[in-house]
Amino acid sequence: MDERIPITMKDIAQAMGVSVATVSRALKDSPRISVERREAIKAYAREHHFSPNAIAESLRHSREHPTRIIGVIIPQLNHFYFSSILSGIEDEASSRGYQIMVAQSDERYDREVRICQSFYEHKVCGIIVSQAKDTAHYDHFQRLIEWGVPLVFFDRICTGINTSRVVVDDYMGAFNAVTHLIETGCKRIAYFGSSMSLEISKNRYNGYRDALLRHGLPADERYMRFCDNRADAEVITPELLLMPDRPDAFFAVNDDTAIGILYTAKRMGLHVPDDVSICGFTNGERAIACDPMLTTVEQRGVVVGEEAANILISQVEGILPLNKVEKRVVRTRLIVRGTTR
Repeated sequence: MDERIPITMKDIAQAMGVSVATVSRALKDSPRISVERREAIKAYAREHHFSPNAIAESLRHSREHPTRIIGVIIPQLNHFYFSSILSGIEDEASSRGYQIMVAQSDERYDREVRICQSFYEHKVCGIIVSQAKDTAHYDHFQRLIEWGVPLVFFDRICTGINTSRVVVDDYMGAFNAVTHLIETGCKRIAYFGSSMSLEISKNRYNGYRDALLRHGLPADERYMRFCDNRADAEVITPELLLMPDRPDAFFAVNDDTAIGILYTAKRMGLHVPDDVSICGFTNGERAIACDPMLTTVEQRGVVVGEEAANILISQVEGILPLNKVEKRVVRTRLIVRGTTR
């Protein structure tokens, strides 16, 4: 058990060798429980971060008037894709009479754990989350499920837990993007991606690799780098562009990385797309603010957010059973602009 996660009355009852009813009465200072036992139970509860929560009871006993605040955990609020998803969540929630409470994990597991605890304490009716990059342990999510809190993942899903999720078709988005690069004459296509611990990274890499293999091109590891932000792209890109057989195209895991590649290539005196083609993945506002404008895969974040909120609210209201896992895929589309031929 993760000690940073609050426990339930059932956990306390098992540890203290009493009934759940006894724990409940002790925490309410009922005179039916001896002072000594009350203090022992309350001390154990404090030590293990117990926080009373009415979510599970309200879900079991009242579908007509569930709590109407949804907790949303976003890795980074300043990322266009996540902010567009948040917009979709808020639109769907508002239209159905719900409000949202938003927190940013800042890509940190420890903050993600604390946010889950805070949302639980604030009695949100459910949580929509995209996990942090460094999350490798899932006890905090599993506990929410055990407490009866509806949980829906989006974008970065937790493969260690079988729960509802909304994702985009990352594999086909990458496959179609790389196919476009090949069909426009590119043969040495570099890949800048995120850590393979993330499911979206695996899917985009597999789409990249399979597009190359489908067209008889090698998946050359010399052209592959772990790089998912502009700053790193500006450092790493020159290494590849100074190779004797430099890449004639780049496929990047997101738009920021692609823009870092674009400006580095231009600083090195290369012409885009005549000398090198570049494709990103997001289609955020920056994609049309660069010169030339960026060819990219559009993720349709607003739709992702709407679908995630729809699933969660449907579970809260009993339209979908809590034990039914909903898996929805939002289709991407390639937006061709000036960085490809």
